[in-house]
Amino acid sequence: MDIVIATKNTGKIREIMEAFDLDGLRLLTFEDFADWPDAEETGDTLEENALIKARALREATGLPSLADDSGLLVDALDGRPGVHSSRYAGPEGDAEHNMDRLLDELRGVPGGKRTARFACVIALVLSDGNVYLAHGECPGVILEARKGTGGFGYDPIFLPQGYNRSMAELSLEKKNSISHRGKALHSMKQILTTLEK
Repeated sequence: MDIVIATKNTGKIREIMEAFDLDGLRLLTFEDFADWPDAEETGDTLEENALIKARALREATGLPSLADDSGLLVDALDGRPGVHSSRYAGPEGDAEHNMDRLLDELRGVPGGKRTARFACVIALVLSDGNVYLAHGECPGVILEARKGTGGFGYDPIFLPQGYNRSMAELSLEKKNSISHRGKALHSMKQILTTLEK
């Protein structure tokens, strides 16, 4: 089975490729296509945005398409940035600016009140339009400064629950085993295994 990964984020692509080591499964990326639709994430939830992206790619390619939407939900900020995580510092916001804004908003908030969780929804839309969803979460706290250079997004300021190293300091293998996306990918891998039978 061929599946298109509906993202241009190379960090996400790397994690998905690492997780899906199934025989007979070929993962295609934006580099395999001359034209690539830009799906506008207009949903109010992670689930809606994942489906928007997967359906846009399935429509454009005719192939089964897989998309995720992830967000960082900070309790002290009433769940922000949430669905706006990737563009929290504005439409042109990059990871550094997004982290700067979040750290600014949490300045003065004590450690015990900096709880947060990463959440992920992965949507798979098959050629016939059938939809499969997988979910994952990773609880933790927001650090007061960046730690580590690995990962992407908010990883340098997120300390997973039960760890003394930031998400950006963990190996890809370890990160995939505890992360929101890793958990959702594991669930989606089980779904793909069932579909291939």
